[in-house]
Amino acid sequence: MYFFLVVIIALIIIFLTFYPDIRKRNRRKKVVKQAFPDNFAAILEKQLPFYSSMPEKLKLRLHKKILVFLDEIRFEGCGGQEITDVIRLTIAGQASMLLLSDDDSYFNILQVVLVYPSAYVAKTANPDGSVEESVRLGESWVSGTVVLAWDDVLQGIQNTNDGQDVVLHEFAHQLDQESGSGNGAPLLKGRTSYASWARVLGRDYKELKKRSENFKKTLLDRYGATNPAEFFAVATETFFEKPEKMQEKHPELYAELKKYYGL
Repeated sequence: MYFFLVVIIALIIIFLTFYPDIRKRNRRKKVVKQAFPDNFAAILEKQLPFYSSMPEKLKLRLHKKILVFLDEIRFEGCGGQEITDVIRLTIAGQASMLLLSDDDSYFNILQVVLVYPSAYVAKTANPDGSVEESVRLGESWVSGTVVLAWDDVLQGIQNTNDGQDVVLHEFAHQLDQESGSGNGAPLLKGRTSYASWARVLGRDYKELKKRSENFKKTLLDRYGATNPAEFFAVATETFFEKPEKMQEKHPELYAELKKYYGL
């Protein structure tokens, strides 16, 4: 009797553990079958320069990612910012570009996107009890929150070849943080992938750090030399905005990101 009770309890625990994931997968299957609204496509056409030149097959995959994004992620306006379909589609469209590798790629810890009209002041508590204030354009939290300044989002899509885009940057952090911490190593497919990832990104991170310290010219933004997490986010921006130059200057890094993003 005791044995069967233990088995039943174990089965209940297993069910409660995996049920939310099963429920989410089933809901996603329903969401991606929905027709993509014509007005959504019109907004993407107007807001995102790359959208009109995407192959039709890739567009359809992007549409599915966007529908799931809008179904699962809450948008909140801060500092008087009103949330509109233009804001939701612009951010969701850019962020979903990072998910096109396969049908199972999603932002699994993301819950809410906070949007300010422009740069905002963030307060950080120090160990000694003091509070430090800093002006920011965006940030990503491991708790499942992305914060963005709308005017910087617009600036990023108006200039798509300068290697800087706050949406690509912060949502790359979200992918990185799915492992539990932001360390520059997102969840990869297969254990063998981590060895080449660590070798290539570790080497290029050290190179960027050295060149930055010596004030030498770099393709990647020097902010990527801050730490491995920022290097991955900056490398992601460069991969999407300066792919030809990255392939020329950092061929192995380009190959790793091409494999990861499936593009």
